[in-house]
Amino acid sequence: MTVEPDMIEKMKKIEALFARAGTDGERLAAEAAIDRIKKRIELCQQIDPPVEYKFSLDNTWSRRLFIALLRRYDIEPYRRYRQRRTTVMAKVSKLFVDQTLWPEFTALNGALQAHLDEITNSVISEAIFANGGDIEEMPAVN
Repeated sequence: MTVEPDMIEKMKKIEALFARAGTDGERLAAEAAIDRIKKRIELCQQIDPPVEYKFSLDNTWSRRLFIALLRRYDIEPYRRYRQRRTTVMAKVSKLFVDQTLWPEFTALNGALQAHLDEITNSVISEAIFANGGDIEEMPAVN
């Protein structure tokens, strides 16, 4: 299965937004965007030293996206012994989490979830049954 170019472009635009690119040329320069965010991480760490964060992500796709985002910014994700697979630990500045990491993850994850929902609905509709939507809510039985 190939990833649709539209989805890749959408995620790149979200990434550029959080890199605070000033011009269209900068938005196209992914490496420059990553460098700006890495510099912001360093600045945040000087002002607000890294602390250990515990993130709980309820699905595999969100977790994989979040881990990739951490690694992209040279933040090493880990999990402590006996923690659930849904747990991702990282040492990072609160300032960076609040201003960049979490808002960026939320935007990227929303786009990814919408895309996955669209693909799932399409596959179910074509392969199983056209009406695979939600179920009817019935009144409570006393």
